[in-house]
Amino acid sequence: MEKSEVLKKIEELSESLRQHNHNYYIDDNATISDYEFDMLLKELQELEDKFPEFADENSPTKRVGGSITKKFETVIHRYPMLSLSNSYNREELTEFDERVQKLAGKKVEYTCELKYDGVAIGISYKKGRLYRAVTRGDGSKGDDVTANVKTIRSIPLQLKGNFPDDFEIRGEIFYPLSVFSELNEKREKEGDDRLANPRNAASGTLKMHDSKVVASRKLGCYLYYVLGENLPYRSHSENLAAAATWGFKVPKMDKKLFSISNSIDEIFEFIDYWNLERHQLDFEIDGIVIKVNDYDLQEELGFTAKSPRWAIAYKFKAEQAETKLNQITYQVGRTGAITPVANLEPVLLAGTTVKRASLHNADQIEKLDIREGDIVQVEKGGEIIPKVVGVNLAMRSSDSTATHYIEQCPECETDLIRIEGEAQHYCPNSSFCPPQIKGKMTHFISRKAMDIDGLGEETIEQLFEVGLVKNIVDLYDLTAEDLLPLERMAQKSVMNLLEGVENSKQIPFQRVLFGIGIRYVGETVAKKLAKHFKSIDAIVNASFEEMINVDEIGDKIAESLQQYFANEDNRALIYSLKEKGLQMEMEEVESTQVSNVFEGKTFVVSGVFENYSRDGLKKEIEANGGKNVGSISKKTNYLLAGDKMGPAKKEKAESLGVTILSETEFTEMLH
Repeated sequence: MEKSEVLKKIEELSESLRQHNHNYYIDDNATISDYEFDMLLKELQELEDKFPEFADENSPTKRVGGSITKKFETVIHRYPMLSLSNSYNREELTEFDERVQKLAGKKVEYTCELKYDGVAIGISYKKGRLYRAVTRGDGSKGDDVTANVKTIRSIPLQLKGNFPDDFEIRGEIFYPLSVFSELNEKREKEGDDRLANPRNAASGTLKMHDSKVVASRKLGCYLYYVLGENLPYRSHSENLAAAATWGFKVPKMDKKLFSISNSIDEIFEFIDYWNLERHQLDFEIDGIVIKVNDYDLQEELGFTAKSPRWAIAYKFKAEQAETKLNQITYQVGRTGAITPVANLEPVLLAGTTVKRASLHNADQIEKLDIREGDIVQVEKGGEIIPKVVGVNLAMRSSDSTATHYIEQCPECETDLIRIEGEAQHYCPNSSFCPPQIKGKMTHFISRKAMDIDGLGEETIEQLFEVGLVKNIVDLYDLTAEDLLPLERMAQKSVMNLLEGVENSKQIPFQRVLFGIGIRYVGETVAKKLAKHFKSIDAIVNASFEEMINVDEIGDKIAESLQQYFANEDNRALIYSLKEKGLQMEMEEVESTQVSNVFEGKTFVVSGVFENYSRDGLKKEIEANGGKNVGSISKKTNYLLAGDKMGPAKKEKAESLGVTILSETEFTEMLH
């Protein structure tokens, strides 16, 4: 056979196998038998083995796996992969709808979808070919699991139709319940332990190093969100429908897996339907996801540091179990917050054995009258640790006594305090209470803060217990001579740790500020403070009034900062970190500012524009000395108004005396 004929035959076989695969896994409509499919696949494999120059990395033969991955590469997400905010009652959903409607100033169209209980994945395609698949990770970066994802039959390797050149599609990988049941039966026969639940099993499978084993596990996937710069439509539902024509398995309206809703009542109808029907599915769901359908409105609503403001997840009522509460103990967090914990008689709940559950705070214990020895109801409602939600009073012992909440820290015996208006008690001994010190160090070295390789929670515990570190500054005084005598500290691990500590001195100021662990100063607040004040010295010396003038910094955050820096030990720690060489100022970058036309002016940009995208306008504002803010307030100078802007924004601007600019007026000001 001539090489040109071989290439043609390989292309024909590949296309035929792709179509049969699509028919079976996407359309649920097998057009040939398994045997016939396997024979075609075998023929293609033999041709590729004989003529490797014609083998394609996205060939149907790659579905069977075979590559070995020693270490998964960490990849930064092109678009942050955030979690959704959760709701457990209808009142919160109604509040979400009212908030969105008010900001939009018009009737909003939503999509309702199933909340798959699996492993989130982001898959990039370039020129119609699967390029890369990345797990959620910490939201900003995840693990490259491309070789394993290629083995999942419902995920296309090569697209068809009229698709964008470069885009990402996100979804959830899961175990079909029938496949999971078969797998557990097989493991049991072979003498292996049964896997606890489908979600954890799917997560573990996706991180296996042998893609051939992953292929044998028959994972499933639904894809539900398209991202990119040049998408064909400006609505979520239309882009998802288009993705189906490209070859993706997406939730379809005709199967009631996806619905467009124009009112909160229609959303509740979808929720009620699936609350009953979810048990008929061959995969697990734990709720319903509600999204704003319009991409432009999504962009206008924006994000918090953790979740989009244009979407929310309604979680179904969690599973409950009854068991005995043996003892109440108390944990101390890194901020000094005290959390009471129920130590339980082990009980099976939602596929895992539960031994501990949160009691939240003193008010919750008093409200439910929770006592040691009680038979309690335990619930898993989306939290990492389950919670106690009730007491079986009929089974309470006659000699039971009410719980007396502790008055002193269980670790350092300092008298606890309770700030007015807050539910939790606190240990104020932040400088010498062991769990607070270790908690602060663990937070400091975390990925979103200093990201120190070679250091983890166990190592921090070990270093603290042997007296090598008493605060985060001590990490920068560690030497090989200190570390090598310790358990689990070989030469290579010690060098990695010390190198990680040294490299952390290059971490930008805003992440150092976040890593210090000041109460209420999360990632977003740290970025705002760093950008505004430019240095730690300026923040330390800032007045309360100067702090609340920073965008999105309110009284509570300003008070926390003032209290923190008023403490002499805290100021000493800050200046010690500065002496160690950590970045305590914003790095000076080459300015992209072209003029001072908008110096000192703040803008809110809203609507659709003729000559600019919204991002383009924001860049022009910043390039000419202005500042963009997310919402209108009395501090806003201009509302730059385009078409389809919500009337609520206009009304608010007029009521506050904010100048409203058209695109033409903005351009005239600019030039």
